[in-house]
Amino acid sequence: MPTPHISAPDGAFAPTVLMPGDPKRAARIAHNFLDGAELVTEVRGMTGFTGTWQGTPISVMPSGMGVPSAAIYITELIRSYGVTRLIRVGTAGVYQPDVGLRQIIAAESAVTNSNLPAMIGAAGPIVGSASLLAAATATAETHDVSLITGQVFTSDVFYEPNNDAQDRHTADGVLCVEMECAALYAIAALEGVDALAMFTMTDHLVTGEHLSSDERQMGVDEMLELALNTAIHATT
Repeated sequence: MPTPHISAPDGAFAPTVLMPGDPKRAARIAHNFLDGAELVTEVRGMTGFTGTWQGTPISVMPSGMGVPSAAIYITELIRSYGVTRLIRVGTAGVYQPDVGLRQIIAAESAVTNSNLPAMIGAAGPIVGSASLLAAATATAETHDVSLITGQVFTSDVFYEPNNDAQDRHTADGVLCVEMECAALYAIAALEGVDALAMFTMTDHLVTGEHLSSDERQMGVDEMLELALNTAIHATT
């Protein structure tokens, strides 16, 4: 049933939902990748769609930026629409000097400076779905896509006051920084559903390199196809 933030009717969302942060990216996924995509919600400009990929129903719903926004949409999709599989598709900043731009990373686990996991009673560690991670790894091998798996940092702070957090996480082997994964994994674990976060590396926080607009889109599209094919692999 409709919620305060999602106006879709019952049954409007597929069991599997891809979650970019940006509503415009959600619309691009729907129009460029999904067959028969239909708009199912647009409260506050957060446009959600449902269509099919290779005959399998798939929905797309933006999360917005940061843990608080993502937590709202993740919780409502699960509790009000019966979504059982969520795949975050986003971009991230690289922490490791030997990880290149456009590299795709799937998060095995997350560390965070957010209080949300503790506040909602999510027991640590904060980990993704083992079955979805295995599906992503197998799909990447089948499609000859380079995929790295490991730990990511979910930060509540975009403009850090200094480099202390980056230096610490780089030393600890954390692969990259983003802003939603820990919320996804914590809520999914409590609600008993599967979740995985995938990212294209668009900004290198060690070397200072950044992808151009065209390079960014190409890298994101490769990651989106991997996520969609992972969803298919996970449902068969």
